[in-house]
Amino acid sequence: MCGIVGYIGYREAYPILIKGLHRLEYRGYDSAGVTLIDDDNKLLVYKAKGRVQDLEDFVKDKDTHGTIGIAHTRWATHGEPSNVNAHPHYSQSESLALIHNGIIENYAVLKAKLINEGYTFQSSTDTEVLVQLIEYIKQINNCDLFAAVQLALNQVVGAYAIAVIEKGNPDQIIAARKSSPLVVGIGEGEYFIGSDASPIIEYTNKVIYLDDEEIAIIKREEDPKIITISNIEKTHEIKELELNLSQLERGGYPHFMLKEIFEQPETLKNCMSGRINVEGTNVTLSGIIDHKDKFINARRIIIIACGTSWHAGLLGEYLFEEFCRIPVEVEYASEFRYRNPVIHPDDIVIAISQSGETADSLAAIELAREAGAFVYGVCNVEGSSIPRNTDSGSYTHCGHEIGVASTKAFTAQVTVLTMMALAIAKEKNTINASRYLKIIKGLSDIPSKIEQILKLNDRIKELSLIFTYAQNFIYLGRGYNYPIALEGALKLKEISYIHAEGYPAAEMKHGPIALIDNEMPVVTIATNSAIYEKVVSNIQEIKARKGRVIAVINEGDETMKSLANHYIEIPATEECLDPLLTSIPLQLLAYHIAVNKNRDVDMPRNLAKSVTVE
Repeated sequence: MCGIVGYIGYREAYPILIKGLHRLEYRGYDSAGVTLIDDDNKLLVYKAKGRVQDLEDFVKDKDTHGTIGIAHTRWATHGEPSNVNAHPHYSQSESLALIHNGIIENYAVLKAKLINEGYTFQSSTDTEVLVQLIEYIKQINNCDLFAAVQLALNQVVGAYAIAVIEKGNPDQIIAARKSSPLVVGIGEGEYFIGSDASPIIEYTNKVIYLDDEEIAIIKREEDPKIITISNIEKTHEIKELELNLSQLERGGYPHFMLKEIFEQPETLKNCMSGRINVEGTNVTLSGIIDHKDKFINARRIIIIACGTSWHAGLLGEYLFEEFCRIPVEVEYASEFRYRNPVIHPDDIVIAISQSGETADSLAAIELAREAGAFVYGVCNVEGSSIPRNTDSGSYTHCGHEIGVASTKAFTAQVTVLTMMALAIAKEKNTINASRYLKIIKGLSDIPSKIEQILKLNDRIKELSLIFTYAQNFIYLGRGYNYPIALEGALKLKEISYIHAEGYPAAEMKHGPIALIDNEMPVVTIATNSAIYEKVVSNIQEIKARKGRVIAVINEGDETMKSLANHYIEIPATEECLDPLLTSIPLQLLAYHIAVNKNRDVDMPRNLAKSVTVE
């Protein structure tokens, strides 16, 4: 959500900033802007509503010279998308320019104070209040820019990642963060900033991750200095990024989402690599081994997550309860943080997040830690906030995911949760040896089985043509496949804008069956399971009301073939591993329907990849 990129060095800044903004487009935004300090030490501010390309078109004939600059993609919070509300924002004297991710919660109080001091405002944003406040403090205290930022941030309530530059000072960028990610890239004689590493990796793989309430003073030809808003100087280890440039390119695919769907055989191998031994007889997760007493003696597990990660958490509930015999609750992080939950010191809280920067999840983690619970993170992005704010955890190692609708990150999360459940169950002796080995073998076979499913892409593409103009969809699943019904419906609504709902199949009789008619497509996950016959009955009920059934079935299931209007055959696996296979055709179905409707698949409207504000 929103994107920041900055540069100071020996090159022309504008091309680096624009390329960086393109790299950050996946985060979701509705306007873009750039600020440079030109050869005469003046601030040049250009911004435009719409895409980064609209900004480029606007700037085409303008002066873009300068070796220092900051740029931003905005996702509207305060004030509608417009040229005026786009970042960067000037201070009143036009001597400062600032970009900002996050929300300043007390902006109205600060704004009223500044208006009383004679300040006027051009935009409806909370961000303009912050840049005006910095200028006001700088003037009344006769201090430098760093001191003014430090004093201003001590008055701010809310979340921020900011970068500020100053007219007449072409050798310095001030950057700071609280509850919103910010990274400083270290090059040879040059520095970069970004809301994540994607705009930086082309130039350097060495970065510093800022922590909350830290301010970076980035000066030309000097080492960055990091000082907290409480005026404590900090030192940071420089990290090396694992991200590579190829992950940021489409690689011949029409969309990142399709590329990422097809990457899943490889990403799940990476996820399991080093965790399942070569013989396929044991699962080892260092985060579990190092804290095994915590897991063995856990009173209960609370899983907190949002969106797709919440669906992975539901599967975690099934896995932990079946194999580990530990009671599990799955909570939306956004609700958990506000409802005064009961948390015990012997509870384990598992936070799941693709980005590692989800604001609601971070707040829920803080609540859990205050209550004394052990917090374990499951995350994809190394160095992000959740791994740095949890007691232990596991990375999913699925590579950078750019498509807003999560695909490979979801299956990697489910894979990690499966390995966690197996590792804990073995430590607790709650799973017998033959079952343990059978599931490990099944898990190791998942990548090759996904490869088989991906060969059905053309058939699913044809099937999607039949349902492109449906107004509503229902997705049904039972047991382990109920969360997949929810996830399949979410994927469709996210990228095609078709209303879709997921239900446990047995709940059809308790209300939703009223919706069934010959215009209602019903996607039913009907693979072999302990309740297979129940699913058959559910499909018969739909058919009796002329509903159109698209069934995901196991290969060779003649009963389901005769019942369904359309079917997609996938390989069989262990029931607990079924979601890793059944999710794939639903991802492809959603993708092709969205493409047929000419939707912006990688950047669907109103959505952001990383939700870093409430």
